[in-house]
Amino acid sequence: MQMGKVIGLAIATRKDERLVGTKLLITQPISMDGSLIGQPIIAVDTVGAGIGELVIFVTGSVAARAMSKPEAPCDAAIVGIIDSIEGLSG
Repeated sequence: MQMGKVIGLAIATRKDERLVGTKLLITQPISMDGSLIGQPIIAVDTVGAGIGELVIFVTGSVAARAMSKPEAPCDAAIVGIIDSIEGLSG
């Protein structure tokens, strides 16, 4: 699992039929200190996240299993919304 910040919404009127009805969010991976790392990705939202929220996302084969349609072509899925982070020292 990785942390990210939702920075936008991707709208695709034409997509694989197994993705119809899903919300696609542009997610920027972040490190534990909140700094941006890597390139933004498009992730299927499974938890009702919104722009500006910190989220937990998964990639690879587990992303498809996180969806209600596990056979859908999905490489990244948001599986949690972070309320707070405790216990980090820096």
